[in-house]
Amino acid sequence: MRLVFFLSVLAVLLTGLSYVMWHVWALLPFGKCVKAIIVAALVAAVLSLLYFRGDRLDNMPLNLAVVAYEISTSGLFILLYGVMTFLVLDILTLCRVLPRAWLHHNGWTALAIVAVLTAIFVGGNIHYHKKYRKTIALHTEKPIAKPMKIVMVSDLHLGYNNRRAVFAQWVDMLNEEHADLILVAGDILDVSARPLIEERTAEEFKRLNAPVYACLGNHEYYSQEAKARKFYADAGITLLRDDSLLLDNGLCIVGRDDRTNRNRKSLRDILPDGAPKDRFTVLLDHQPYHLEEAENLGVDLQLSGHTHYGQVWPISWITSAIYEITYGEGRRGSTFYYVSSGLGIWGGKFRIGTKSEYVVIEID
Repeated sequence: MRLVFFLSVLAVLLTGLSYVMWHVWALLPFGKCVKAIIVAALVAAVLSLLYFRGDRLDNMPLNLAVVAYEISTSGLFILLYGVMTFLVLDILTLCRVLPRAWLHHNGWTALAIVAVLTAIFVGGNIHYHKKYRKTIALHTEKPIAKPMKIVMVSDLHLGYNNRRAVFAQWVDMLNEEHADLILVAGDILDVSARPLIEERTAEEFKRLNAPVYACLGNHEYYSQEAKARKFYADAGITLLRDDSLLLDNGLCIVGRDDRTNRNRKSLRDILPDGAPKDRFTVLLDHQPYHLEEAENLGVDLQLSGHTHYGQVWPISWITSAIYEITYGEGRRGSTFYYVSSGLGIWGGKFRIGTKSEYVVIEID
């Protein structure tokens, strides 16, 4: 099944790449030698994503690995927008809105496309670095020691993508909330624990001024789950892996293992006896599938991430078709759901039509 999925993705990637490079070759107003150099460089940048996996990055000097990661993953998003751009231009040409000559040996068209795409991705990068504060107010009849303030984040993707200096800024931002506890709904790591270990990123987690509880995400498995768990321990994070905790403040915090582990326990087996009935129960489940499970078992609040809301438009349309809640709030019966678009991001640092956020939940 995984092989079929990989081959399908590879076929789509190569088809899109061939389509864009065919247009680039026809459009550039240069000789064959210069065209070949430009096209070869663009193809190498996109296909480098297939080469620069976690193990190969780990064997490179750290700063060089960061550059390789940024180029290879950014190329994928730029290719997507290249495909969309040339599709629009082809349709306009077929409809005789644009003359066909605009797409052949035309430096002005090439310059205009480069300028527009540059503006889109520079703007997307600036937008990614702006972090939004989402607030949620919930009321419960269940006994809690006092009104609670919870900060929830997901999808930090720390590593080659978001390094220690960046995370230090996020820690300062989260500490300003003076929360009672911090919940992380998976994907603290990105593709490898190596950069976090070398930069001693665990020390930044220890600066957080509230207890941290987290569940695993699929990227913890991509970065070797055993190393991820060790990082959690070194960082002082309480990992809930198919486990639950009854806190003194009256809350029950439940963390599911990621569904990447096909042998993870059922939610029914994880919940402590009587907890959903007697305690305000918060469930951390990285991937927001089968939302009816939390509803049927009386969970009060489910927090998830994973979708990133697609990161860039129009991928957000695809995630909206896949998930019942791809981003934001939802409710099923007495259960409240929130699926975060994530504080960090995977791959190229672009947010187009989506945003990076952290969530402040006040319960009284």
